[in-house]
Amino acid sequence: MAGQGAELVDAVMTASRVLVAIAARSLAAAGDVTLPQYRALVVLATRGPQRGTDLAEALGVNPSSATRLLDRLARAGLVRRTRLRADRRAVRVSLSPQGRDLVAQVTRRRREEVERLLAALPAEQHQLVITALHAIADAAGEAPERDLAVGLGWY
Repeated sequence: MAGQGAELVDAVMTASRVLVAIAARSLAAAGDVTLPQYRALVVLATRGPQRGTDLAEALGVNPSSATRLLDRLARAGLVRRTRLRADRRAVRVSLSPQGRDLVAQVTRRRREEVERLLAALPAEQHQLVITALHAIADAAGEAPERDLAVGLGWY
């Protein structure tokens, strides 16, 4: 991309570094959960219980990688596995209460830090930021934050 396109990419890259740093600090306060593990917990929080293969697809990893990731989350008590009655080979994965609490805790910390950051923006820029970030999230196929809040029982 040349010209304004390059400036757009640079602006998004810079903003993403800020947001990744916020996410990393929020997650670090939660303990020994890796970013990929946390991402799996968020997918389960927003989309509900899923088969391991569906979760692998949502995470963009192969099923064996998802199985290993889920093994670690299950050992940590953050997810539960249940065999499906209709197909005894299939396993449904869901958040445990401890997993739900962890996602809520990390989300709360991240939200507080983002609120502090955005408080520094002039009010007349708020709608521009809202529109731009919604467009980026939509282009990426990301579930809205409200879906996470509903999944966690906040709404």
